[in-house]
Amino acid sequence: MPCSRPGLPTSSDGEALVLSAARAGVEFEVEPWARDLDARRGEDGSVALCTIQRHWEYICNHNKDKTKILGDKNVDPKCEDSDNKFDFSVMSYNILSQDLLEDNSHLYRHCRRPVLHWSFRFPNILKEIKHFDADVLCLQEVQEDHYGAEIRPSLESLGYHCEYKMRTGRKPDGCAICFKHSKFSLLSVNPVEFYRRDVPLLDRDNVGLVLLLQPKIPNAASPVICVANTHLLYNPRRGDIKLTQLAMLLAEISSVAHQKDGSFCPIVMCGDFNSVPGSPLYSFIKEGKLNYEGLAIGKVSGQEQSSRGQRILSIPIWPPNLGISQNCVYEVQQLPKVEKTDSDLTQTELDKTEVLVTAEKLSSNLRHHFSLSSVYSHYFPDTGIPEVTTCHSRSAITVDYIFYSAEKEDVARQPGAEVALVGGLKLLARLSLLTEQDLWTVNGLPNENNSSDHLPLLAKFRLEL
Repeated sequence: MPCSRPGLPTSSDGEALVLSAARAGVEFEVEPWARDLDARRGEDGSVALCTIQRHWEYICNHNKDKTKILGDKNVDPKCEDSDNKFDFSVMSYNILSQDLLEDNSHLYRHCRRPVLHWSFRFPNILKEIKHFDADVLCLQEVQEDHYGAEIRPSLESLGYHCEYKMRTGRKPDGCAICFKHSKFSLLSVNPVEFYRRDVPLLDRDNVGLVLLLQPKIPNAASPVICVANTHLLYNPRRGDIKLTQLAMLLAEISSVAHQKDGSFCPIVMCGDFNSVPGSPLYSFIKEGKLNYEGLAIGKVSGQEQSSRGQRILSIPIWPPNLGISQNCVYEVQQLPKVEKTDSDLTQTELDKTEVLVTAEKLSSNLRHHFSLSSVYSHYFPDTGIPEVTTCHSRSAITVDYIFYSAEKEDVARQPGAEVALVGGLKLLARLSLLTEQDLWTVNGLPNENNSSDHLPLLAKFRLEL
């Protein structure tokens, strides 16, 4: 039986207190739902767990001004019926590398030890993947030895083709994109390494992976879809590296998704971005622009509230030899037409040249060419309580996303408002997320039924042909 959500405290009770604070040794009056959790805790620290069920939220968009949540029982027929369409589903899931789990065991002190073993976790993860049966999987923290021995063979037996990119450093995990043979053909595989020996800023071993897929559609024109997956740097105080890694991924997507007519094919960009909703990095993805002048390096991802003692982002963030413009595209190296040698230039001309180059290089405006929306709204509309995608002993926040091609609305959206879906890919449904309070009723993550410290994100899309 599913577990009912504990009652939220009323305004007279004050705000709900976070259990992770208790685990850090902070003294406070415990809320009733937390006392209930402790009451079910055994002598060994285990909790008699119930399960929390997530449901599908079906979404229908009759026009630009209306986006409707239909609940989890039936799809509105007006959404369901469409000729010349291609429907597909995408899962993004950080499955928690076993090596990283063991290296960061302090994050999982709340867990019963048996649920942390890979021999227990992998069957649960595979069970989830089988149950949701997504057409495309974007997986992060995929450990290389487990990928070769268990993950890839298991997914191939389920009808998936798998592509994998391991991190470039000593930590043996990476990103994988897997897709159903029955739904797509593979056109190109494009790994992205964020480590660059010639760029001192880029000394971290995170990676991305970009695939170009062709839907298998009988008797129809053959569109293509670009699917990207990444796991950006965690360090909350290195927003300069995070933004540069994102720019590198966007440049690769731009190169892969660019079509002959100058437009871009539909894009789905998944991953663990280690940034929270509303942060400058998140806003840059959704709005396509960011003026970072005066922005503290630790404010980029929104993971930490205080920026005291932190330096301001330099202008530009990354050096010219990275070969990526402020518009997040690869720069074409063009040799200027030379009519005069340097020695022939007058001092005035040299000064003018220097001023122009300096002005161009010192722009603090980042841009990208895509129109991206988030599958999730990040707040529950009725309460304004945040959704969370990861929950362990230290925090419970949203850092995982599925972004997709969609036109923008002019109206600014408030927290909890539903996403805009006009043109590009149409979002048909999404698997609901949970609150931190929900997750602590099952002792946080990982637990007996959910074997990562992240929740899988899942969306159903429609491509109009």
